[in-house]
Amino acid sequence: MKIYKYGEEILNKKTNRINFNLMEKKLPKLINDMTQTCLAMGGVGLAAPQVGLDLSIAVVMYPLDEEGEKYKRYVLINPEISRKEGSVDSNEGCLSFPGLDIKVKRAQKIHVKYINEKGMPVEVKADGFLAIIMQHEIDHLNGRVFIDLLPAAEKAEAKKQLDELSKKW
Repeated sequence: MKIYKYGEEILNKKTNRINFNLMEKKLPKLINDMTQTCLAMGGVGLAAPQVGLDLSIAVVMYPLDEEGEKYKRYVLINPEISRKEGSVDSNEGCLSFPGLDIKVKRAQKIHVKYINEKGMPVEVKADGFLAIIMQHEIDHLNGRVFIDLLPAAEKAEAKKQLDELSKKW
């Protein structure tokens, strides 16, 4: 799947919620395509807007080993963060911002409610790296990108870096 990059309008748009019953037959292929794209690009998460889709769905590929060969996949449909706890500085990159790595503040622990790929409601308590990945992807679904978390001066600097980086995309 094509990865949409910084500057493309869909990355700044809140996605439409998914009606699981209407989408059920199309979801397995979509989830597989998003999973394969995420893995092929070396990512740990991918949200639908990043592949040009106005849908509230993301895949999270939580690594279980150092090499990233083993992972636990989470499929988040219509996710909502119901609670946040603590704060942590997170060095993040993004498939839609190739070459940009920045430090942002995230919650250390979160509670997330979502529907899984089988249509079942799920609640996950995530902390550490899993919480960071989930927050990053859920932000995408809400039309926010990680540079939006920066103070104004740092955001302006990141945009200058992006202007240079985007010439190579």
